[in-house]
Amino acid sequence: MPQPLTEARLTVARPWALAADAVLAHLEADAAGLSSADAERRLDIAGPNRLPEPARRPAVLRFLSHFNDTLIYILLGAAVIKALMGDWLDFWVIMAVAIINAVIGYIQEGRAEKALAGIRGMLSADASARRDGGWVTVPAADLVPGDVVQLMPGDKVPADLRLLQAFQLRIDEAALTGESVPSSKTDDPVAPDAGVGDRRSMAFSGTIVSAGQGRGVVTATGATTELGRIQTLADEAEALATPLTRQLDGFGRVLTLVILAMAAVMMMIGRFLHGMPYPELISAAIGFAVAAIPEGLPALVTITLAIGVQQMARHNAITRKLPAVEALGSVTTVCSDKTGTLTRNEMTVRHIVTPLGHYDVTGLGYRPEGRITPTGGASGAEGDVLPGDLSAILAIATLCNDAHVVRDDISGAWNLVGEPTEGALKVVAMKGGVGGAGGRRIAVIPFDSANKLMATLNEAPRSGGGTGEVSRAILVKGAPDRLLERSLTQRGRRGSEPLDRARWEEEIAALSSQGLRVLAAARKPVRATTDAFGLDDVIDLEFIGLWGIVDPPRPEAVAAIADCHTAGIAVKMITGDHAGTALAIAREMGLAGADAEVLTGTELEALSQEQLREVVRDVDVYARTSPEHKIRIVRALQSHGEVVAMTGDGVNDAPALTRADVGIAMGIKGTEATKEAAEFVLADDNFATIRSAVAEGRRIYDNLRKSIVFLLPTNGAQSLVILVAVVFGLALPLTSVQVLWVNMVTAVTLSLALAYEPAERGIMRRPPRATGGPIIDRAELGFVLVVSLLIGGAAMGVFYGVSATGVPIEVARTEAVLMLALGQLAYLFNCRFLTRSSFTLDVLRGNKAIWWSALALIVLQLIYTYVPFMNVLFASRPLEPSAWVLPLVLSIAIFLAVEALKALLRSRARRPGGALKGGS
Repeated sequence: MPQPLTEARLTVARPWALAADAVLAHLEADAAGLSSADAERRLDIAGPNRLPEPARRPAVLRFLSHFNDTLIYILLGAAVIKALMGDWLDFWVIMAVAIINAVIGYIQEGRAEKALAGIRGMLSADASARRDGGWVTVPAADLVPGDVVQLMPGDKVPADLRLLQAFQLRIDEAALTGESVPSSKTDDPVAPDAGVGDRRSMAFSGTIVSAGQGRGVVTATGATTELGRIQTLADEAEALATPLTRQLDGFGRVLTLVILAMAAVMMMIGRFLHGMPYPELISAAIGFAVAAIPEGLPALVTITLAIGVQQMARHNAITRKLPAVEALGSVTTVCSDKTGTLTRNEMTVRHIVTPLGHYDVTGLGYRPEGRITPTGGASGAEGDVLPGDLSAILAIATLCNDAHVVRDDISGAWNLVGEPTEGALKVVAMKGGVGGAGGRRIAVIPFDSANKLMATLNEAPRSGGGTGEVSRAILVKGAPDRLLERSLTQRGRRGSEPLDRARWEEEIAALSSQGLRVLAAARKPVRATTDAFGLDDVIDLEFIGLWGIVDPPRPEAVAAIADCHTAGIAVKMITGDHAGTALAIAREMGLAGADAEVLTGTELEALSQEQLREVVRDVDVYARTSPEHKIRIVRALQSHGEVVAMTGDGVNDAPALTRADVGIAMGIKGTEATKEAAEFVLADDNFATIRSAVAEGRRIYDNLRKSIVFLLPTNGAQSLVILVAVVFGLALPLTSVQVLWVNMVTAVTLSLALAYEPAERGIMRRPPRATGGPIIDRAELGFVLVVSLLIGGAAMGVFYGVSATGVPIEVARTEAVLMLALGQLAYLFNCRFLTRSSFTLDVLRGNKAIWWSALALIVLQLIYTYVPFMNVLFASRPLEPSAWVLPLVLSIAIFLAVEALKALLRSRARRPGGALKGGS
């Protein structure tokens, strides 16, 4: 009695290693397909062939999560107390800052969900399956394990299939494995430990049939497919907080504790030492908290990063998540895919070898521009008449070929229609001026993975013959070893000569050692009356020569890698391609040295995570890798404290891009899943753009730190004023609403100006900054405290000095606010160059935003001082023109004092053991 179908019976372990009959037997199916009733039963067990929708939090919860910040908690608490006290202006200003920050974060959210949606979009919509004894078109979602599916050129594979038949079947798996050429398929089993790229007996969901035909039995659907497994990895590979996010979180926690502790001390002193009433104490404590909290900081960070987004977009780096702008500047290691990222993903003939000579080919990609010249020579192939040996091999390149290279009339770009390898041969023939005009194809033997060759029977006008005379020949291209086996002679200087097999094997080895894919050409003249031929006729050939083909490196990527090394950034290649090809490309690009080694996926599989951690920083090239391997490599690097950027274009890269500190996707050739998983998308698919983006990220971080070092003394000075007044029982120089005015007016004018600062000198010649630690160190914190004392002391001096003349307290407070504003303006010029002197004309140029922000501050301060409704809102009073003199003079004094402090810090940093952050 047959066993009932279960989920276990519909699951096949390593089907690529089993014979096709064994797979069918395990699935209780046969090559004739399933019945509709059987398919329905299996669908109930296995579920629909679609990737599951991820669980999403409600939109309200996702929005509220952006209020989960320590500083925001204090602001919200202060806002609530202000509301209870009826201070609605303070309440709404504080709430506006918190809400704007949450809205921006909410809009930027959603990367993981979109990444999974991009992967789901790769699935096929329908499939040709055998049901009830006939071929029918069924929705791909209805396919079940045991279904027999037919594959034709152009089809998207609808599920994971164990191939039952493969007729010259080749499948483009670049999005899954990263290989630049289609994979030839067979129905023969392969090794159980074969990697994804080596499972030739399988067709994987989401890949595309580029040539041939095949049939296969469905072995996995939905989430159990290779594509579904990648989705699971992307879902589980949670994104890490960026270095800036971690630093700001730590800064917020420390600042919160300091503010609360000081507020408590201030209240105890005010109550027990001076006997202040509780309402007045509470109001003073809230004023102190509001003064001390840099409520403009979230907006400052967001706006500074947003400005960086605009700058990066000008360099073709499109940002999908704001904090990543800064994270890119702290990257210490770039893990890059090879195909399409470091290389052009456009196969190109690099060398030609004939019996009579060696030729080099210039030009990259499918644009038919370049020259063919003898190796080591300056001429010989660019004249009107090609050497006979070269014209013969180029004729085979264009005639024994099914690809076409066409030019887009609008963009002018050259596009390939056909397979990449054939495209490379078509282009090299065009570079040599050889075309197929005047000839005619009579018959063809298509490429077959078993025979590894393609042959055509071609007719051409007979050279030197009379009108109407033609000749016919069999033209062959394919694997060199297969063509050597079928050849008797080679084309010599005086016609055919005996085949020198030993010499050709040496030439093949030499080309292969350079990481080139080697193809051979041969021909055989036949009678002019021959109309058909078969594989048995492809013997006794005349060997014509070899092509050395490569997916060429991007020239600009070579320079970019050198720049990264100069900047202290390691670059590692992680590819699904073969080890020899990967190593040769890495050496050519300066990514790996002559003695560098490759770690393959199989070798990596044998290593524990601890063993991988020990070697990961010493290996620069990883080959034949799977998505899991890429995540393991990223995690191993991160365990050393590395900030890792991962680049890629295929869906197989999505999980690693999600796990990396910074994910970078290719915008032109990248899949949607990859783009959605990444923080950055390169609009030009150019690795060199990463170099510019890293420099921009470093500039943004520098400017962000400058802005924070500038902003904090505003809060320090104001809180100091209130603290001193309460501790000594004096009149408050500022009201809480005036504190908010100074905070906001400096945050939205002066501090934003520093976001436009140009890059510091030598920004890409310094090593990446160390991760962890506070966003400002002890030396800078001391610097901030001293500046706070200077500006706060000046404000108190102005207030109490003016009050002593007998003017109303509102006038004295208005002049104290003016002192704080002008003192911050003077300090702004100190902050333009934190590690060098601002006594230079450079401080007056290079950033127009400085002058616009200064003008905006003065205009706002004039409105605050002289517009009647502002006098009502903020209890300010108009000042006499002479009242501006003292704040102006003291502001100049503050500038000079801060420059003296900077000079002292620079001299200490130059001493042995001294330390001062560079690049600020």
